[in-house]
Amino acid sequence: MATTYQEAQVLDVTGELCPMPVIKTRLALDKLSLGQIIKVIATDVASCDDMPAFARAQGHKLLEARSEKGTYTYWLQKGEGA
Repeated sequence: MATTYQEAQVLDVTGELCPMPVIKTRLALDKLSLGQIIKVIATDVASCDDMPAFARAQGHKLLEARSEKGTYTYWLQKGEGA
């Protein structure tokens, strides 16, 4: 059974290539409150490395990452920030 999250925002960056998914995720997280969750949907395979690295570097928590048929979905929880 898959975990469900209470997302404050869903960000669809399908079709966009690195670094745009990370940049748009950062801009969206800037508007959220501490602890809120964003769901990011991407198709750029580079996001598999970029999103976890971004979350670590910026003090956010990557709750989960899923991959299915060329679509990569991430749930990030806003942290204190770097």
